[in-house]
Amino acid sequence: MAEPELVSDRDDAQFELLLRTRRELDVPDGWRAEIIDGDIRLMAPPSDPHNLIANRIHKVLARHVPDEWGVYQTLGVHIGKIDDLYVPDVVVIPDAVVSDPEKSPNPAEEALLVVEIVSRGNAGSDRKKKLWGYAHGNVPLYLLVDRWSAGGPSVTLYEQPEGGFYRKHSTVPFGEKVHLPEPIGSEVDTERFPGPDWGRS
Repeated sequence: MAEPELVSDRDDAQFELLLRTRRELDVPDGWRAEIIDGDIRLMAPPSDPHNLIANRIHKVLARHVPDEWGVYQTLGVHIGKIDDLYVPDVVVIPDAVVSDPEKSPNPAEEALLVVEIVSRGNAGSDRKKKLWGYAHGNVPLYLLVDRWSAGGPSVTLYEQPEGGFYRKHSTVPFGEKVHLPEPIGSEVDTERFPGPDWGRS
């Protein structure tokens, strides 16, 4: 598959117009608006299993991140090199960045960790497009939770972004623990993550 085109010289005025339009949208409760490849895309509210996973990861991170860092759900981050704006399921970023209007939209490179939980409808985006985007945004850690992986439900931690790619990654199946390096220095236990058959009798 060809690598997505890197857009480093997109018209600033075009992105500002997209940002302003996004802010003014009357988005229904629970929906999210992202800017991807020059378009505003609306994401439907996540499912209950999706929210359960996000909540469990959030709780682990909130107990272990340094005091100056915050753990946020559905906070937008700007990938400057490609002028995309993603809304990850969970993001760890300094509170000072979020509270500074001069930093808006929040620069992805200020984040320590982003978490995306794959839904069937956005699997390609999270597995490929956003993997590529977060690497170009120099986000140190990208945690991809994939209930719908062809090889079975799994969690992959991508590390060490360089040149638009992550140099290191490790994958564990649901049921095992994922180690998050310092300064988080904790483990996420995936044993209670709901798989694709969750809720079926």
